[in-house]
This record gives sequence, structure tokens and C-alpha cells, in this order.
Amino acid sequence: VGLQRMAKIKVHELRGKTKQELTKQLDDLKNELVNLRVAKVTGSAASKLSKIKVVRKSIARVLTVINQTQKAELRKFYSGKKYLPLDLRTKKTR
Repeated sequence: VGLQRMAKIKVHELRGKTKQELTKQLDDLKNELVNLRVAKVTGSAASKLSKIKVVRKSIARVLTVINQTQKAELRKFYSGKKYLPLDLRTKKTR
């Protein structure tokens, strides 16, 4: 479907987007991955097979940016509070 426009996603481009745009892009990438897997089963071109890895990595990048921004917003929200959630506290045993 949109194989050419989904070349390789740059993270600095993702950081400027809103959460709605990121989730929409995530849905598009997941749909593309489904299409590529169907193409793999039907035995189509090798170019589509190599595209699967790129799409998977792109999905991981989008999810990473979503999680990082969410955690940063939570840190900002809890910055002045008395208690921090356990996952936001500093990890001392490393």
C-alpha cells in the first residue's frame, strides 16, 4: 500500500508529533506489517520480505517515543509532589 513513504522513520521527526498523530502512524505501520506478512505467506517479491524488518523497527521507534513522552509528562506532573510512583523513583541498585 504505502511502501515507499514508510522508508525509515527518524526519531527526531517523531518527537515533534502529538500523541494522536503517533497512534495513527502506529496503526498505519501495524496494518502495513499485516499486509507484508500476508504477502510473505502468498510468496511474493523478496523486496517485501526485507521490508518486514524495517516496519517492525519503525513500530518499535514509535512505541519508544510514545512511552518516553508519557514518562516525561508523568515526571513533570509529580515533580513538586511529596511522593513519587515507584516506577518514577531513581533506581539505586545498579
